[in-house]
Amino acid sequence: MKRIFLQSIGLIVVTVLLSMRSHEAWVPLLDKDLTQWENYLSYAHKSGYNGKIPKDASGLALPPIGYNKDHNQVFSILNEADGPVLRISGETYGCLFTKQAYQNYHVKLQVKWGDKKYEPRQNKLRDSGILYHSIGEAGVEYWRSWMLSQEFQIMEGHMGDFWCQANSAIDIRSFQSEGIMNRIADEKQPFGTFKTGSDFYCMRSANHESPAGEWTTLELICFEGKSLHIVNGHVVMVLKNSRYISQNGQEVPMTSGKIQLQSEAAEVFYRDIRIRPLTSLPKEYDQLFL
Repeated sequence: MKRIFLQSIGLIVVTVLLSMRSHEAWVPLLDKDLTQWENYLSYAHKSGYNGKIPKDASGLALPPIGYNKDHNQVFSILNEADGPVLRISGETYGCLFTKQAYQNYHVKLQVKWGDKKYEPRQNKLRDSGILYHSIGEAGVEYWRSWMLSQEFQIMEGHMGDFWCQANSAIDIRSFQSEGIMNRIADEKQPFGTFKTGSDFYCMRSANHESPAGEWTTLELICFEGKSLHIVNGHVVMVLKNSRYISQNGQEVPMTSGKIQLQSEAAEVFYRDIRIRPLTSLPKEYDQLFL
């Protein structure tokens, strides 16, 4: 009996240790050669862009730059003393995207703005974003630059906002829209639907971005179609039922995919990008979905 008891205790200890190890198993996604990423570049968009494929002076449609043709180093690595830093120049619209697709995970990174801005955002706020559950080919949305996905907005004063990319859809705890006013996230409000042709943009619940020139820590938690946008430790958006609308109008679950980082006419720096798998939603967030 004693032997069985000791074996049981030993099994419990091993299980707990394995659970702890899994919980702490962060995998870095940055290295000096960007070996875990690919890229796509479309166009250096101009002011007045209308969502159509740009044309040359003779009226012929211009082809996008394409996949893995970053000859001008829109995406580059700075080898700093405390680790690699990703620089995205923003000069051309496009994305850096993971080679691997992910499902049920926790991503954590730090972001800081650079000084440079380009058309069509020279007189606008600096902009970038994390696009998650990314599937299919790049260039299917308005700017002809990104994959079908959900967006964790990275923008001056708007860290954690949400955009539908292409024909994606999701439900977000938020105040209803009214007239020209957008919906605003609030964890105490009911879930409202976001999709193309309806509400497709939601503002974060509050501004928790770090002061200019300082790093802001962002976290994205995704589990079974649910997601959380977290800025400097504060949950700014609660989302669920990630999906897309098919060509025949059917709603299709979208709970896994690649991760994109946008190049969107502003210089931005990323560091300490890491990911870990999840076997359940962290307990401290369960009540946000009840």
